[in-house]
Amino acid sequence: MSESNPATELLERQQLPSRDAYDLADSPHRFPDGGHYRIEISGVERLSTLEELVDEAGRRGIHIHRAIAFVAGSTLIDKGELRAFAQTASGAGIEVIAVPGPRAAWDLGRQATSPEGRVSGGRVRGADNFYFMLRDYLRCIEAGLRGLLVWDEGMLDVLARAREAGDIPPDTVLKVSVFAGHGNPAAIRLLERLGADSLNPLGDLPRPMLASIRGVVRIPLDVYAFVYDSFGGINRFWEAAEIARVAAPCYFKIEPGESEGSLYGGWTDAAVHAWHVREKVRHAEILAELVARENDSIRPSPRGDAARGVPQSA
Repeated sequence: MSESNPATELLERQQLPSRDAYDLADSPHRFPDGGHYRIEISGVERLSTLEELVDEAGRRGIHIHRAIAFVAGSTLIDKGELRAFAQTASGAGIEVIAVPGPRAAWDLGRQATSPEGRVSGGRVRGADNFYFMLRDYLRCIEAGLRGLLVWDEGMLDVLARAREAGDIPPDTVLKVSVFAGHGNPAAIRLLERLGADSLNPLGDLPRPMLASIRGVVRIPLDVYAFVYDSFGGINRFWEAAEIARVAAPCYFKIEPGESEGSLYGGWTDAAVHAWHVREKVRHAEILAELVARENDSIRPSPRGDAARGVPQSA
């Protein structure tokens, strides 16, 4: 007779798994429209990049559900372009997640840029910087944007409380970034309880780990299908159907390239962004083809006009 395992029993009492989900059971969850997955493209840096995305998606007959916008920082986009960006995305039924400008890389503190200091993550340093970042989020909301990228748990808590109190629109979407560094069921369940609407777990989690997270949370998981070389260069196109089967609802993130720094600096030529975003749409079309080839019961969400995160009139 085997001895009882106090660690397993403790986790079971808290409705958490004690091992990854190697049985790879079907996820019982879907997006509200019944879809297993949606497509997310990062690095939609300015209005002209978004226009290129919309044009290429229309030419290829594929819907891009979500754009991660202004990775260089929304501070670097003037208010008129922010409004025009929101209006264009709204017309195309594209959810937008805006990335604020003030963050660790902008800060006077240098720990985050040191080889060992990087492991502390991109959390916000000090009350001044927290205030500056909040100002940038509110500026995006004023322009009509309704999705915000968050990587500081304190900021997530403040924004979720503000949403509940009516200080920001109730349809505001809070997405937790991969740079928050989370990859286990307990941590992601905590972020869901704090108000996260979707979360990008660590980019290299295999299916049993994703399935174990799905077993305790309902929010969409934002899973890298293709990621830039400096972050591992992972490509999971052929695996995408199986990921969607066990982890639905999920956003498949497409972000190939050399590195974030080389792609998203505020000084990068608009033509570079235009070429990259068209390539990302091409990759999205290939991913959708391979998902259908591998498992034709796995469905993408239809065009997302009614989806939360689609910009509203400012």
